[in-house]
Amino acid sequence: MSTLSLCSFSSGSSGNSYLVKTKTAAILIDAGISAARILRELERTETKREDVKALFVTHEHHDHVSGARVLLNKLPEIEVCASRGTMEGLARRDAGRRRSFSADVSEGRKRIISPDEPVHAGDMAVQAFRTLHDAAEPYGYCISAGEKRVAIVTDTGIVTENILYHVMDADILVLEANHDTEVLRRGSYPHYLKQRILGEEGHLSNAQAANTLLRLLAERDKKRVVLLAHLSHENNSPVLAEQTVVKMLAQQGRYTGGGLYLGVLLRNEASLLYWI
Repeated sequence: MSTLSLCSFSSGSSGNSYLVKTKTAAILIDAGISAARILRELERTETKREDVKALFVTHEHHDHVSGARVLLNKLPEIEVCASRGTMEGLARRDAGRRRSFSADVSEGRKRIISPDEPVHAGDMAVQAFRTLHDAAEPYGYCISAGEKRVAIVTDTGIVTENILYHVMDADILVLEANHDTEVLRRGSYPHYLKQRILGEEGHLSNAQAANTLLRLLAERDKKRVVLLAHLSHENNSPVLAEQTVVKMLAQQGRYTGGGLYLGVLLRNEASLLYWI
């Protein structure tokens, strides 16, 4: 029987990177923290560098790619996979070295992928799906090994039916809960930034995360690990995010425990390694 696991190396507005692996292969989703930190976490999770097959990039924003250039130099055998829009965004002259790895990575290592077909990495299949964010062509990812599935949904302003379809069977779901709407509205961010975050190409709020989870439970009531992710430092907190989701679930007669485990991924701390 295949086993699949996920570890968050960092999840938040200042940097994001996730490891998904089986017993024999591993992939990274995003490299928005330093390469040194990612390599330390690979060692901590007993993941051999040679087992890492690819880096999958969700989109070109710096908190998802700032460590990619150095990481790809440190792991010269892996390929980098992303949408055409993301690859082009990273190659722009104004992208800057924090975001662009174009000049340092050979064309043969760059793989443009689409939601039309899965990408195989060792014994895993990686299926991209479109998200709604103010980036060139952003993706979320569903990773499967045998009957096990991990899905990552962050950096999207809304959850479409297409997104819901792709994450429906996830055993581990990383789900954005970026902000509390009222905290954001009352906060110090300039008006244009508040509107960006609240828009359909912004970020999911705690309440939107709860409503997404309720939709999933209504469609497919199965055992799940749900990990709230990409929390804002200024407009949210782990306690507030979890309390909001738990309260909204309870209002609809849904409770954590038993078949539903709810956790929160932190900005500056790596998570446990969750096996399914």
